[in-house]
Amino acid sequence: MPEAVTRATTVTTSPGLLASLDPLLREWLPRQRWFAGKGRPVTGFSLVAATELLPAGSRLGLLHLMVRAHQPDAQGSPTHPGDCYQLLIGVREVLPPRLAPALIGHVEQGPLAGRTVFEALYDPRCADLLLEAIRTRARIGALRFERDGRQEIREELVPRVATAEQSNSSIIYGDTFILKLLRRLVPGVNPDLELPLALAREDCPRVPAPTGWLLADLAEGADTSDRSDFAAGADPAEEPYVLGVLQPFVRGASDGWELALRELAKSEDFAAEARALGRATAEVHTALARALPTVTLGHPQVRPLVEGMTERLEATAQAVPALRPYVPALRSAFDALAGLAAEGHTWTAQRVHGDLHLGQCLRSASGEWSLIDFEGEPSKPLTERRLPQPVVRDIAGMLRSFDYAAHSVPSATPRAGDWADACRAAYCAGYGEVAGVDPRTEPVLLRAYETDKAVYEVLYEARHRPDWLAVPMAAVRRLAADASS
Repeated sequence: MPEAVTRATTVTTSPGLLASLDPLLREWLPRQRWFAGKGRPVTGFSLVAATELLPAGSRLGLLHLMVRAHQPDAQGSPTHPGDCYQLLIGVREVLPPRLAPALIGHVEQGPLAGRTVFEALYDPRCADLLLEAIRTRARIGALRFERDGRQEIREELVPRVATAEQSNSSIIYGDTFILKLLRRLVPGVNPDLELPLALAREDCPRVPAPTGWLLADLAEGADTSDRSDFAAGADPAEEPYVLGVLQPFVRGASDGWELALRELAKSEDFAAEARALGRATAEVHTALARALPTVTLGHPQVRPLVEGMTERLEATAQAVPALRPYVPALRSAFDALAGLAAEGHTWTAQRVHGDLHLGQCLRSASGEWSLIDFEGEPSKPLTERRLPQPVVRDIAGMLRSFDYAAHSVPSATPRAGDWADACRAAYCAGYGEVAGVDPRTEPVLLRAYETDKAVYEVLYEARHRPDWLAVPMAAVRRLAADASS
């Protein structure tokens, strides 16, 4: 049976808490897959909020911390405010062997002196408490646990931590639910909750409807008793933080990326799956267009968009010399889009996934595709991630993902190009069957977005995975040739 969850305000206010954890967090935090500040030293921490979910002085304590990690920015300036991270810290006198991989360290001073702290998600009792808090709509300090009352949450579902590397952390409860806990936090409406809720209102079956969610309302004097959603037009700095989303777990599902690699390794055709995935993407886009406002992009809106693409191209060419010979041809793709806009051409923009690729798609055992992880690119500001955009933003991301998959299986190298081309064509055809418009009928727009995505990939790979640089550079050569033809 899960621990009882109190509705009382239970907040840890000891001024020595963070100071006692500081040396341990400096070692542990940069090693986490979801830590965004790799390569820059952590110069200190500041406490945004601390809440005791289980008393730290008991046999098992559980602290919910929102901590800002201070680091110099990419240019070395120490004035960067630092990213805010969500930490769930377990506290024990002795850590059992089964939790050894979760160890953060042994506290030597302060209110937790002599205790051992660890990543609490790996402890079933701590994971149970989170689900029970959502089930009972608990209020604990500034933390609000909410749920959709139409969905049942059974007790005693066995939790386990998802092992796949990702920019957040997830707990799977008995193959029934998955709780995604956001690690890097910003206040305001997070699309990872906003868009699935909107799609649920449209009865879109391609995205699991949120069962529950976790918020932190830090506004001074805020009354959270009647708030189940965000206030329209509110100052983002005064809005709640979205901390996590609970959704149904798609049982027996295959990750789209892993599935594509397996089929490639077996020399199996993937075009039928790509076509079905294109249909699923179009269903999601169509539902989002019904649920949320759309806008028209004309010349005034397209001009800054093209300027941004051009600036990214030029900045990347400065950082990656291999890109420089292709800059004129790549720039022509952006110039062509600006030219169409100047002639009076317009496009529709709407809310989109924002970071769509094969790894964000799940194929169920019955063959149905679902889209997940609507957070967008976490490195971009929240306001930018929530802007309406042309649907080709998502489509270009998926087309590039097929190309990456094709070049990720060494045995498939001789036919990688043909495999990717077949998937790309099938995906666009499937999309058109549902949307009524094949994205290839807007070649200028599609080429501009795909070029922009490839340029982004060049910079990313050059900085983080130089051995992969050849993959986007092959796309750059192809796109430059298309622009010159």
